[in-house]
Amino acid sequence: MTIAEAQKTVDEWIKTTGIRYFNELTNTAILMEEVGEVARIMARKYGEQSFKKSDEQVNLADEMADVLFVLICLANQTGIDLTQALQQNLEKKNIRDAERHQNNEKLR
Repeated sequence: MTIAEAQKTVDEWIKTTGIRYFNELTNTAILMEEVGEVARIMARKYGEQSFKKSDEQVNLADEMADVLFVLICLANQTGIDLTQALQQNLEKKNIRDAERHQNNEKLR
């Protein structure tokens, strides 16, 4: 699935199953909540925190997909073409960071 296809699929799902989009502020709060769930798993799986019994059935891929879903909702609501936005962002990084990381002693 391309990014454009994902944006269209999410839009179709929202308009049929989801009835309508939550407003942008609500979706921003939901996005923060979902990112927090990813952070919680990362802190326990890759960091120093331990899992609680209630955390043992978590699914990192599913939580990341939740983040992507809400981000796509916000892009759709605000008229952002995520394919174009990502391409422009990568172009910016290629110019700005052309030598920056290669010259960073901390990365060696």
